[in-house]
This record gives sequence, structure tokens and C-alpha cells, in this order.
Amino acid sequence: MFNLSTSEIEKYIQEDIPYFDLTTSLQNCQDKKAQLEVYTREDIIVSCTEESAKIAELLGCKVDFFVKSKQKVSKGEILLKYRGSYEDIHKAWRLSQVLLEYSCKISTQAYKMKKQIEEVNKNCELLTTRKTFPFSKRFCIKAAICGGAMPHRLGLSESILFFDGHRLIYKDNNEFYKVIKELKTKITEKKISVESEDFEDAIALMQNGADMIQLDKIDFETLKKIVSYKNENYPYVKILAAGGINLSNVKDYASCEIDGVVTSSVYVSGMANLSSNIKIIE
Repeated sequence: MFNLSTSEIEKYIQEDIPYFDLTTSLQNCQDKKAQLEVYTREDIIVSCTEESAKIAELLGCKVDFFVKSKQKVSKGEILLKYRGSYEDIHKAWRLSQVLLEYSCKISTQAYKMKKQIEEVNKNCELLTTRKTFPFSKRFCIKAAICGGAMPHRLGLSESILFFDGHRLIYKDNNEFYKVIKELKTKITEKKISVESEDFEDAIALMQNGADMIQLDKIDFETLKKIVSYKNENYPYVKILAAGGINLSNVKDYASCEIDGVVTSSVYVSGMANLSSNIKIIE
């Protein structure tokens, strides 16, 4: 697990409060103290409370309590509680709550998908794609991990995955298949992954040394045939399914005995149903 850096959080704050809070500055309330509690209206998996608490601290508030990331909480429970001046509480309020609404929804959706997978395939992983919100990769990745997912690819620099667009420089697939063996020698410590869409290509990729086959939008019958062939002939090759996989169909894919499900759906699942209470304490 990791936390977003102070500089990342400060940038987030700066975008919302470049100067001051115009609304509270008109209220002449410098002497008032307040307390804020963020709570959930549904059962969720918590993520990014560390960052939300840091927002409050950076804006001059005192954090009294927060539930650590990865914890499961029930409807009505408090996630975060802090106090400070009335003005500072209002500065931190929406910044901290909105961060939690997005992150907890991602982690909760990942958790639900992971549970669906585990019901039918204990050896299948939930893997999240590179399709995070622009400028928010670290935030999205942390939230997904809190729900039990693993990053499919953290970026282009750490993993190898050939798509159809990468095959364009070869005269045909046979030439590409031959190159796979050369690449395995060239970059011996990395796995070679290739996306495929049909049975014949997937089999040829295994026969020519691909370490992992990612099957995009493939029908279940073909997927099962590929897995069966892999189990009989190339048991160490990993099979992933990708393309349009979400909570409604993830169990069907996992039941095909694949090694991993690749999804972007956790990032576009909405916002957790959270709310907050503010009260004057002095």
C-alpha cells in the first residue's frame, strides 16, 4: 500500500482554493470553531482516508479519527472526523468528502468483483487497466488495490503487451510469431504478453513462446477451448480475459478457469453514497 504525497494533495487543494473561501470570508466568523464528520449511507470498502485526513491537516484542522484504508464499514458509520476553525472546516469539507466518494466507490466495486471471482475461481485475479481518470492514476490505483484488485499495467515502462497495432510492422502473423522467441532472449527477465481475439492465433502464440495471452471480447465457448488447450499443452502460460467485463458478467468469465480478469469498470462506477455533519463546538 502507498499514500499520495503531500505535494499531490497540496496541488489538489490549490485547484479548489487558489486564494481563499469567498463565501465564509463574508460571514465574519473568525472566532467560531466547528467539527465535521463524514459518514457513509451504504456498506463500503474504505480507501484514501489517509489523504482526506491530510487535506484537513494541511488546511489547519485537527483530525480526531479516521478509518484506515481497506477496512469494510457499514451504513451509518463515520469514516473521518476533524475539527478546527469554522472557515478551515469549510475549506476542507468538500475536498475531503469528494475524494472519499470517488475512492470508496472504486474500492467497493473492486471488492464486489473480487468476491464474485472468488466464488468460482480462487486462482483468478482481478486486474485493473491503465484507463484511469487523466491526472489521477495514483489515486485510482490506490483505491482499486484497497478493494482487492491488482494493477494490470502501471504504465508502458514496466510491462510488455503487444496489441494488433504492434503487429503492423510485420508482413504477417507468422513473422510476428518468430519475433516472440527473439524478444524473450532480448529481455529475458520480462514476460511477453500478447492480445488475441481468436482460437487459432492464441494457440500459435502459445506455440511460439508467449507467456501470457490476453483475450479481448471473446465468446465463452472459444475462451474455454483456449483454456483447455493451454491446460493440456502449455500449463505455465497465463490466460487473461478483457473487454467489457464488469460486475454483471465477471463471474461468467472467471468460471472459465482463466488466470485473470482485466477491467476498467471500477473506475467508472460512480460515487459512494457518503454524507457529513457539521456542528459548531465553540
